[in-house]
Amino acid sequence: MRSKIFSFLLIIMVLYLISCDTEDDTSKPINNDSITDISSVPQWAKEAVWYQIFPERFRNGDTTNDPTAHDIVGTYPDDIPKTWTTTEWGTDWYKPDAWFEQSTLPDKWNNLQLRRYGGDIKGVIDKLDYLQDLGINAIYFNPLNDSPSLHKYDPRNWRHIDRNFGPDPKADEQIIASEDPFKPETWQWTSADKLFLKLIKECKKKKIRVIMDYSFNHTGIDFWAFKDIQEKGEKSKAAGWFEIESFDNPSTPENEFSYKGWAGWRYMPEMNKDIIGDPEEMPFEGNLHSEGAKKHIFAVAARWLDPNKDGNLSDGIDGYRLDVAAEVPMGFWVDFRKEVRKINPDAYLIGEIWWKKWPEELMFPHNFLKGDMFDAIMNYRWYRPARHFFADAPDVMKPTEFVEMLKDKIDGIKDGKNSAMMNLVASHDAPRVSTSIYNNGVYKYQVKPYDNPDYKIDKPDEHTRAIQKMLLIHQFTYIGAPHIWYGDEVGMWGADDPDCRKPMVWDDIEYEDETHHPFDKKRKINKVEQDKDLLNFYKSLIKFRKENIAFKYDDIEFILEDDENNTLAYTRTYIDQEIIVVFNKSTSSKLIKIKAFYNGTYQDALNPSQSFESENNSLEFILQGETAVILKNQK
Repeated sequence: MRSKIFSFLLIIMVLYLISCDTEDDTSKPINNDSITDISSVPQWAKEAVWYQIFPERFRNGDTTNDPTAHDIVGTYPDDIPKTWTTTEWGTDWYKPDAWFEQSTLPDKWNNLQLRRYGGDIKGVIDKLDYLQDLGINAIYFNPLNDSPSLHKYDPRNWRHIDRNFGPDPKADEQIIASEDPFKPETWQWTSADKLFLKLIKECKKKKIRVIMDYSFNHTGIDFWAFKDIQEKGEKSKAAGWFEIESFDNPSTPENEFSYKGWAGWRYMPEMNKDIIGDPEEMPFEGNLHSEGAKKHIFAVAARWLDPNKDGNLSDGIDGYRLDVAAEVPMGFWVDFRKEVRKINPDAYLIGEIWWKKWPEELMFPHNFLKGDMFDAIMNYRWYRPARHFFADAPDVMKPTEFVEMLKDKIDGIKDGKNSAMMNLVASHDAPRVSTSIYNNGVYKYQVKPYDNPDYKIDKPDEHTRAIQKMLLIHQFTYIGAPHIWYGDEVGMWGADDPDCRKPMVWDDIEYEDETHHPFDKKRKINKVEQDKDLLNFYKSLIKFRKENIAFKYDDIEFILEDDENNTLAYTRTYIDQEIIVVFNKSTSSKLIKIKAFYNGTYQDALNPSQSFESENNSLEFILQGETAVILKNQK
């Protein structure tokens, strides 16, 4: 009897092991139909003040884990100079590294993509007090996944934090190699993973939310599943994961293996997609092709939402920012939201929905904001007209035109999603805000010296700073959650990628003056240091934003649109709280006459010693040129 039972159990075990090792693309789709309503937007996201961190460039807290040439193999460029080394944090940005001379790249400035500065998780932990003092309450991390590049959008794997972001890169590499990537039950916690979990814990102590950035549209060429396909061809369990154009025929001397790379870039193989309809017309109906790939992605997402799987979410992250989200079929995002919200009903999901046709047309995001995919998008749709108006970029925009554009951008977006939008003025994919204003050309077109020899790379002038402060006042008082690209708060400047990714400017590091020009042209010599006045300006805006509940909601009323005087005003109200924001875009002082809901004192939020009296529900005062004021009624 015992032998029969043993034989039966043995058969069951064998069948189980076979099922684990069998390609799961043909397995039944994941069923989330039992999940209740998941359309609500997290309330905390409407109160967020975002700070975006590009980990490699934020702070080097541990020099013992700095990347070596071994760590950066598998991304652009293929040829790493033998004398390559990390770059000193305070080096003049356009000053060539010594190893540039050994580079085989035809353009020496492509070597900027090969630089590494050693930023890591320890550096972020060391500067959490700085972030808390700044006042932010939410961090958006650019990808942290294990990757050879500086940007980490070309991962070796999704399931681990980058080996060089933790304290023991060599040991982490061995741990990762010991796992079976197809089986989440074999995944371990590396030293970098554990340090990130510590970072999450420290952030939660300071009431700072954390979201991670992932691109599930593509991987890197060293991604474990892609390498498995290269090794095993059609027999790989991951054969259906990527858009493979042809497999290698082992009976021929040639290597026929080819695949689709994102934007034609061979270093980023694209995931395989089942697109319904026109494959050239975004957004796409359909889904990812492979159920196995989807299950793997869901396992990765679950890993960081609830690390110890105990249902207590205090040790996990608060959501995800999803890269090039419009290029992934919408059916996948529907499934992804169900999986994420099943674990954390309060998780925030934000999509990068950007271009319909670059550089003319931004994408209409409404299909993604119906409650079954994203809570919000990165709000480039707000920034482009805001930049246009405040910076006269690329030409003059009248106040009435600006208001019309703003209303158009929020129209049709419901259920609190406008309040949860990430309103950004700069990012890792665009020039820094001061440089963008200083060069007031077409948005995101020829915005670096390598594309435009007339592009200004020096420190923006005082006029630019005045325009920037008006724009920031608008950003922090408008509908949506304001966002800060690391370093903008201390006055960093820089053109589009890679120049927007300079190392963070800290007051305890000595920086060389910027004296070099990429094409050896004459330029202004600029001292690199923190702009304390601007930093305090940011702190004041953040403090005021967080203290006033009116900013949490979508209510706004435009009470002044004066094209002749180039002035504009709007109010944000909640119950008996009224905040009036007034802009004078002209270069001369103007008499402002606006209505007010209440009679009495309205205090200047950024200059509390100044106040104005409202009589007969009207305010009247002089506002200097190229300035703005925030007024709040005193109850």
